[in-house]
Amino acid sequence: MNSNTASSSHDTGQAKKATASGWIGSVLEYYDFFIYATAASLIFPQIFFPKGDPKTAIVASLATYGVGYVARPIGAFFLGHWGDTRGRKHVLIVCMFLMGFSTMAVGLLPTYNQVGMLAPVLLVVLRLIQGFAVAGEISGASSMICEHAPFGRRGYYSSFTLHGVQFGQIIAAAVFLPLAHYMSEDAFNSWGWRIPFLLSFVVIIAGYIIRSKVEETPVFREETATGARPKSPVIEAVRHHWADMLRVVGMALMNVIPVVTSIFGAAYAVQPGYGIGFSKDVYLWIPVMGNIVAVLVIPYVGNLSDRIGRKPLIIGGALLSGLLSFAYLYAISIRSVPLAFAISLLMWGVVYQGYNAVFPAFYPELFPARARVSAMAIAQNLGTLITAMLPALFATAAPPGADNIPLVVGAITFGVTVIAALAALSARETYRVPIRDLGEPGAVPMEKREYERMRSESVANMKAPA
Repeated sequence: MNSNTASSSHDTGQAKKATASGWIGSVLEYYDFFIYATAASLIFPQIFFPKGDPKTAIVASLATYGVGYVARPIGAFFLGHWGDTRGRKHVLIVCMFLMGFSTMAVGLLPTYNQVGMLAPVLLVVLRLIQGFAVAGEISGASSMICEHAPFGRRGYYSSFTLHGVQFGQIIAAAVFLPLAHYMSEDAFNSWGWRIPFLLSFVVIIAGYIIRSKVEETPVFREETATGARPKSPVIEAVRHHWADMLRVVGMALMNVIPVVTSIFGAAYAVQPGYGIGFSKDVYLWIPVMGNIVAVLVIPYVGNLSDRIGRKPLIIGGALLSGLLSFAYLYAISIRSVPLAFAISLLMWGVVYQGYNAVFPAFYPELFPARARVSAMAIAQNLGTLITAMLPALFATAAPPGADNIPLVVGAITFGVTVIAALAALSARETYRVPIRDLGEPGAVPMEKREYERMRSESVANMKAPA
């Protein structure tokens, strides 16, 4: 029981500091990542691509969104190695700088009318840098928070990684709202869209200040002190943990839900080629409100996963959100803004969080500390790379003018979520495994009664005055 005792001795102050750092860092970094996603759906087809064929411009713009995910597995190899050999804290600072500078550069790019095909080429290059940078964010932040978390609270604390991601998406969408609403379309298309990108200088300044204050995790320090760190954590991960990495790839396909909601859904609703006619400023409220609900739901789901386990929530969230995608796309097809709002809030804001709030704890728990960041980063980013190709696939399989868009895109989406649910079903449950036994062969979960007793003590200690 030594590992159990050690598991409960975490510094609560450092746990809260690590969680705050992971949360704020995720807010800032995913603000950068998703302002690109928003712009790729709403404005980039008009300014970075030839205007002669609007259908081609839509597909090409959505494809540049996917290009960022192409670089993510590459970034995962490098940044995962860095996180497992140099530390969780250091890799998160590197990610922050790369993302901040590349995002600011997008806001300075010339348009297609100014430099022709050089414009989309430069856009793709910067998107590749963004994808490289973001590859280490979730795995690094999740591992850091998970390893600092008090006993029996890994699900709750780790959920704040995605809480920050959702909050960053709120800001990313919300920053466009006053611009799209109050500026003329010519002014917005000319220079207004650049403002959110240039505001990313905040990432560069605030990111270093926030993340430099967090200590490395106890588990990583012990690995360093005992010389247990492998020289090549990537090889360690693939050689010994390939089966769990494949499971994470499958579960990470759940990224199809935000793709359908905020990327393809936005293009389907507002781009002239589809003929739906939602105004940009009205549609921008859908991801904003969905994410506001998600921010409220995530901590409760994370806490629930510490009580009933990770797998039931991930499986249920996958299947139900996949089914709701049919209703969401149907609401857009009949031009019902209230119904699209309602389904979005249920699908994205509530049901999807069964997966979204839980995976930041579940993925790191599948791997040992010595290869944790590498294994999670590579596997998760391979899965999200697949889903990033889906907007262009959706636009091709159900192009503007097609009559069966909700059925075709909904069927593809549900099929993908079934794969994710099966991957989760095949994984072992981890929530009662002590932190130092995670990912080790033959690791045995604690008895439920003993786990609940120690978890209750951990929660009571956190509430006790210092």
